[in-house]
Amino acid sequence: MWRFTWRSLLAHKLRLALTGLAVVLGVGFVSGTYVLTDTIDKTFSQLFSGVTKGIDVAVRGKESFTTQAMEQRQPVPEAVRDQIARVEGVKAAEGNVFGYAQFVGKDGKPVTTGGAPTLGVSVYTTPELQGSVSLRSGRLPAGSGEVAVDAGTAEKEGFKAGDRIRILFQGPPREFTVTGVVGFGEADNMAGATLAAFDMATARQVLNRPGVFDEVDVVAAPGVSPEVLRDRVKARVGPGYQVQTGAEYAEESARAIGQFVDFINIALLAFAFVALFVGSFIIVNTFSIILAQRARELALLRCLGASRRQLLRSVLAESALVGLVASVIGVGAGILIAIGLRELFSVLGGDLPSTTLQVRPRTVVAGLAVGLLVTVLASLLPALRATRVPPVAAVQEAIMAAPARIGPVRITLGALLTAAGVALLLAGLFTGGGNLALTAAGAVAIFLGVSVLSPLVARPLSRLLGWPFARWAGQPGRLARQNAMRIPRRTAATAAALMIGLALVSLVTILAASMKASVTRVLDETIAADYVITGPSGGMSGFSPDLVRRLAAQPEIESAAGVRPGAFKLDDGRAQGLTGVDPPAYFRTVRTETIAGDLAGIASGGLAVRDDTAEQHGWSVGDTVAMRFPVGGTERLQIKAVYAENQLNGAYMIGLSSYQRHYADQLDTFALVKARPGTEPAASRAAVDRAAAAFPGVEVRDQAEFKQSQAAQIDQILILFYVLLALAVVIAFIGIINTLALSVLERVRELGLLRAVGMTRGQLRAMIRWEAVIISVLGAVLGLAIGVFFGWTLVFALEDEGITEFAFPAGTLLGLVIAAGVVGFVSAVLPGRRAARIDVLRAVTTE
Repeated sequence: MWRFTWRSLLAHKLRLALTGLAVVLGVGFVSGTYVLTDTIDKTFSQLFSGVTKGIDVAVRGKESFTTQAMEQRQPVPEAVRDQIARVEGVKAAEGNVFGYAQFVGKDGKPVTTGGAPTLGVSVYTTPELQGSVSLRSGRLPAGSGEVAVDAGTAEKEGFKAGDRIRILFQGPPREFTVTGVVGFGEADNMAGATLAAFDMATARQVLNRPGVFDEVDVVAAPGVSPEVLRDRVKARVGPGYQVQTGAEYAEESARAIGQFVDFINIALLAFAFVALFVGSFIIVNTFSIILAQRARELALLRCLGASRRQLLRSVLAESALVGLVASVIGVGAGILIAIGLRELFSVLGGDLPSTTLQVRPRTVVAGLAVGLLVTVLASLLPALRATRVPPVAAVQEAIMAAPARIGPVRITLGALLTAAGVALLLAGLFTGGGNLALTAAGAVAIFLGVSVLSPLVARPLSRLLGWPFARWAGQPGRLARQNAMRIPRRTAATAAALMIGLALVSLVTILAASMKASVTRVLDETIAADYVITGPSGGMSGFSPDLVRRLAAQPEIESAAGVRPGAFKLDDGRAQGLTGVDPPAYFRTVRTETIAGDLAGIASGGLAVRDDTAEQHGWSVGDTVAMRFPVGGTERLQIKAVYAENQLNGAYMIGLSSYQRHYADQLDTFALVKARPGTEPAASRAAVDRAAAAFPGVEVRDQAEFKQSQAAQIDQILILFYVLLALAVVIAFIGIINTLALSVLERVRELGLLRAVGMTRGQLRAMIRWEAVIISVLGAVLGLAIGVFFGWTLVFALEDEGITEFAFPAGTLLGLVIAAGVVGFVSAVLPGRRAARIDVLRAVTTE
């Protein structure tokens, strides 16, 4: 039986090649994901180990104020640094500061990073601590007008020692002379971040750190271990500060980045799962067709004494060998896919740092295990069906063609799976906080349920979708329609793989359209400003508040309001987000309904709270709320006003006077500008542009332009999803090619008879092509129906997150169906050519 299995594989190697390709792509995606994320993780581990070189103990503010957008810590006063310096065993204790500093290139535009920080830092003067930075050329800065530049930025922008460059800060931009170029070990920069290094006095001035440090780094005296010194320093500074050894500091920093890497890993593995899930349908369909064609061969084995168990083992061994070979190739392809994914993120503006590609044993084991498991499990059902071939079939025509009748067991099973899937999906989306596992399980169950039930609609839909071809494509069109209708289970199984891919594509299309509609509604209802100003890097970087002050001074401008985000903690210890605003100007540019109190009251101190937040905590106007801030510790702020939700203000607002007391960084993330009544649009725009000219990189947009920019950002995310889902769609079309190629082999006698009665080769190719189009459009229509349902439920579930409008992009969805038909047409080229080359005489004598 093992020799038979091996010979069977060799005999059908071309038939199984496309099935193996589906496994290769899926396993490649899994392996590529692990290679990419392991490489990023290794990069950051090496980087932080190098950056903390020479640090025996690091002291930072213990309280971390972290939200989804930022992490902020309380600073370390200069007096604490002096205390640390007097601890026994301390050789040196040096403070370090860092903050926002963004280079302006020689072209006058800010140097952007695709999401990495744009940092300004102080340089160390302690020799032991200077080992974290390697001086590539020139010297370190020593005066108020000097700066050192990281090697990555220097190479990219052409900066060198002696150049005069401009740098953006929280305050006005300033010019500096480049004194040197620095690296970090072998790395040219800090994982994509730009870095401007200043002497301590200059850094404190431009980064707004008077009298404080962001951290204090300590060098141990000879003979004192980092662990011993850590404990001594901790005892001296008290519980308000986080004291770690240099190794612990590096590990924690890498671990924080690891959470980001884990997110990328999970997201990409989800797309890999989709690809493998689609591939499993192709495996099931391929083995079903091949085993149906081998029915007499299997029956003959039964006549010769082979048991059902031996047949089962033989078929599963075939699938295991296919899976093993494909998985090995897929693991190798994963390296290329990792490089491709990295380039994809780079093209979309999200540069990912990297080092030498990391291929760990876990990656190889996971790839091989996933490929083998998926292939064997997917072939199990066809294998079990093969064991039921009776020995008498050896002298009969093939009996394993899919029956036309759909039995009640299949209908019941499909209905139960679909109902269970809908229940799980709704439970996952609408339970508190959402449950991703339940949602994913529900989606898988729905796909399986619809796939089981789809033969019920495959025949009528094929009749409907094939009508135009039967009407206008002549005899080939009519035969193509009949072929698609003849075996609905096979047609449905072939279309099912495409159904999954198109369902997910239509889901993200609907979600993106709904996000655009929701953003447009929010902007229309809330923004009363004429212009919106965002910072460099597509709004990811802030800009100096001086811009708002200059705008407010323009005679054509009625109001200019900057918006500053911050984080704080309530009594429960969880970080919350707030917004710092200038009340008079802000509420003239943002429509905000006051429920109670006076919003203008927060100008002199106090707090404004959104109505649902106030209700949740039982607060009302006049109550005080204890809030812990990064600077200044805990302060009780009185609630001055309660306002209605408008999707823009957030849950908490404080005035700029309070914000400036409690946050070291003072950067506006965006600004809203309202023209004075009666001012011509051209005059007000000129005034805004005139004020913004001194701040390179800020983007000035009117309302219409701002809406377009928000839509463009959503489109960028949509493109990323399209590219990642494209693999599943490609695998689905491989399934169509495979099914058509196998059906050509199965229908050799039929095709030969058609040629014998006068059908030309061109007509034969056309018949195969139109059949592929019908199957492709059938899968697209089923996928579209599921995708619309998924999209509607997801938008409804995300209402509290600001997606309040359901949009149905009919034109785009119709385009997807047409595209599916076109690609199906192309997929039939090779099977059609093969059918046209069939020898007529041999075909009509084939059994």
